[in-house]
Amino acid sequence: MSHQSCPCAAEPNEPKLIGQKSKNKNKQNGHARDAGATCQLPRHFTCLPVSSCFRRINGAIAAIKKSGNDFHPSPKTMVVKMEGEDREGVMATDFFWSYTDEPHASRRREILSKYPQIKELFGPDPLAFLKIAAVVLLQLWTATHLATASWLKILTVAYFFGSFLNHNLFLAIHELSHNLAFSTPSYNRWLGIFANLPIGVPMSITFQKYHLEHHRFQGVDGIDMDIPSLTETHMVKNTLAKSIWVILQLFFYALRPLFLKPKPPGLWEFTNLFIQLALDASLVHFWGWKSLAYLILATFVGGGMHPMAGHFISEHYIFNPDQETYSYYGPLNLMTWSVGYHNEHHDFPRIPGYRLYKVREIAPEYYENLKSYRSWSQVIYMYIMDKSVGPFSRMKRKPAKED
Repeated sequence: MSHQSCPCAAEPNEPKLIGQKSKNKNKQNGHARDAGATCQLPRHFTCLPVSSCFRRINGAIAAIKKSGNDFHPSPKTMVVKMEGEDREGVMATDFFWSYTDEPHASRRREILSKYPQIKELFGPDPLAFLKIAAVVLLQLWTATHLATASWLKILTVAYFFGSFLNHNLFLAIHELSHNLAFSTPSYNRWLGIFANLPIGVPMSITFQKYHLEHHRFQGVDGIDMDIPSLTETHMVKNTLAKSIWVILQLFFYALRPLFLKPKPPGLWEFTNLFIQLALDASLVHFWGWKSLAYLILATFVGGGMHPMAGHFISEHYIFNPDQETYSYYGPLNLMTWSVGYHNEHHDFPRIPGYRLYKVREIAPEYYENLKSYRSWSQVIYMYIMDKSVGPFSRMKRKPAKED
């Protein structure tokens, strides 16, 4: 079947826009949403390239304003903009911008009203401590065992073994940032500091501060530190630069908030720092630098060009302009605290990872129509090789104006 041309390709004097509010059932987001200044795109149409479609929409809006007709989208109206080239395969030069709230809070309310039994899934993971302790002890034992190994062996073990353990602990810290091991928040912080030990660099307490803002202010400019900085977007312009960025993405992820939105450290941060330095110093004193180097390497390679690190990109980088959060339903969820169930996690951050699959089972109609992934390695490949995707491929929102 040949594709019909996109209705957005209409001449500017015949804009195919919905100027008045109308209720449009958005099956992907699972709730009715006001549709304004949106393209009337039947299912059998294909719109390529995406940048051309948005450029046409913006041109049509300008034509409406020029004609003297007022065009004022509702605050609840979604207007997505991507500044870029009209040519397919050219990287955008601005973020996607949304003028609605993030989709998860409204979907959460609707799902809970329809399936109140989901609240029974809330609460800590009773096995969290045991799972974390097993990985911490195994990784520390491995580090001491490699004290006299060759650098080639250390690097090999770090990539093919230690990286999986340290990334597992990084995502355990993510779980603990939502207080999903104990009901008492301070117990989760102490366990997070313990889980931090094999990572080699203190990050558990600081991560929690910024990560909770990512949930509460998803995509909000200047607040959500999960979004690449303008410096990154200006540096990463081609396939080679994207490859280097992926290798170093853990550094960008860790350092970005410290430069863009530094927060004063408190007692918990200093506790995290001192305990981590004590562990690192003990390793060096009793087993030598190679043991510590193994832990640092395992953290670094596990957060770069590595299958498990694909979740950094898959979660919120936009490959489809109609969706800003994506889930992964592959086997690596078994090693990553089910962080792949990312739509489900943002909808219900109080549900521990090992129960998230039940959300999709209970309310399948809210997730089956959402695009998802089966391979994080494929996501990394797509990000690097797709010339139209880059650091700008994220959804942003303007901060709410204070009264």
